[in-house]
Amino acid sequence: MTEERRCLNNTPQQCFNGGWESSPPCGGTAPVCVAGTCVNRPSCGGLSVTCGPGGDESCCTAWPVFGGTFNRDNNPAFPATVDDFEMDRFEVTVGRFRRFVDAYPGSRPPRDAGAHPDIEGSGWSPDWDSALPLDAPALRTAIRCSGIYSTWTDTPGANEHLAMNCVRWPIAFAFCAWDGGRLPTEAEWNYAAAGGDEQRHYPWSQPPASTTLNTTYTTYACLIGASTGCEFDDMVPVGSRSPRGDGRWGHADLAGSMAEWTLDSFLGDYLNPCVNCAQLATAADRSLRGGGWNEDSSRLRTLNRGHHPQNDFTRSTGIRCVRSL
Repeated sequence: MTEERRCLNNTPQQCFNGGWESSPPCGGTAPVCVAGTCVNRPSCGGLSVTCGPGGDESCCTAWPVFGGTFNRDNNPAFPATVDDFEMDRFEVTVGRFRRFVDAYPGSRPPRDAGAHPDIEGSGWSPDWDSALPLDAPALRTAIRCSGIYSTWTDTPGANEHLAMNCVRWPIAFAFCAWDGGRLPTEAEWNYAAAGGDEQRHYPWSQPPASTTLNTTYTTYACLIGASTGCEFDDMVPVGSRSPRGDGRWGHADLAGSMAEWTLDSFLGDYLNPCVNCAQLATAADRSLRGGGWNEDSSRLRTLNRGHHPQNDFTRSTGIRCVRSL
């Protein structure tokens, strides 16, 4: 329809004389295209600047990852190619996620939201609607861990700059779609962590084969708190191990902190060939990447694949969103 507006790969378009005319891609203070208009990301409006090692960076910072070809799991048997994309520098914080909860259920995604523009059928399916909580009180209950480990609090407090945890896959997908982004494909996530064709052992490895690891790079194996067991204080603010633990393109906490959901179903074998690919076949489990604050060091390697039932969570399950460029 004339004057109808839409978004194409983060570029606003308007129907004019029977065709689509593009405006400049969204960026700067209005970095996300929503309904054909450049806006600030919904999770970012009025958000305090509390992230990073000095607590003086926006928790919504997102930096580009320049695409190319690499070997998934550092294995030449599994090559993959990804296009450029933008990735959140930090894992989604409690403070950012709170805005999604405040907007719920209006923040539930419509059909096809959160799709990868080059992967047909990768957007939100109405078949998943039943996996989302009915209303905001039900959502608050659904994102709360048992015991002491939940970073979510029903009212703002000291946890706002901690990574959101205990998030089921459909809720993670819904958050990223509402926030003008999407979950990364497993190939995209692995590419960012491995430094693309550098094929790093850990995201921070320099040289790429370096196995240097300690708690100045990341949080893992419950080594931060005062006791020898796992405790809440083993979870630290997002980006607090930056820049030592950053990946090639400056993204923090790609290993340790929280394991992060990806778009892909987990069926064991990789898709081959893979050019902007994602495994969309129905499966009970979804792929997780990066290892968590309570997991051993073997889970931190860029070649490690994790998976978990999509309608369940762990105390080290979090979110990071991406956007196509």
